[in-house]
Amino acid sequence: MLISLWNEVSSRLYLFMELEQLKYPVGKWIKPTDFNPKAIIEQIQIIREFPAKIISKANSFSEKQLEETYRSGGWTARQVIHHCADSHMNAFIRFKLALTEDLPTIKPYAEAAWAELVDAKHLPLNSSLQILEGLHFRWSTLLDGIQEKDWHRGFIHPEHGHELKLYEVVSLYSWHCRHHYGHLEII
Repeated sequence: MLISLWNEVSSRLYLFMELEQLKYPVGKWIKPTDFNPKAIIEQIQIIREFPAKIISKANSFSEKQLEETYRSGGWTARQVIHHCADSHMNAFIRFKLALTEDLPTIKPYAEAAWAELVDAKHLPLNSSLQILEGLHFRWSTLLDGIQEKDWHRGFIHPEHGHELKLYEVVSLYSWHCRHHYGHLEII
């Protein structure tokens, strides 16, 4: 009886760990505890290089692969790529708001609902790949120009209820690039 219970617990734990690996192929985001200029340079580079990586990956997919998901209940490759364009447009705007306003409260969006809209589910990738290419060029240029004191500016995300500093947000979005690229690699 005890062995049977142990086997059941082990099996469920394995399935949970496997699902976690599929959900978070590069691990969960870890919020930085302090300002680290060297880490920020590396994070900006990841953001800068993301479009070339995702374009290369997207061009390697067949139409059939674009409709495959990285896990049961997950988004298709097409939805992941369109989501990156949506998410990173919002991020770019949030950086600009934080740099030009005193602790703005940003507007969240329903990313899962956006991924179910017709443009994310059915459009060819070209428009989102072009968005990512132009957006990341502008975004990385903006990030390169942020002065050290301004990395401590931030915004309030109403779903979290506290300030997120820009040095934390750049870490989040460099993780976001790697996170979703990891999903595409699974496919």
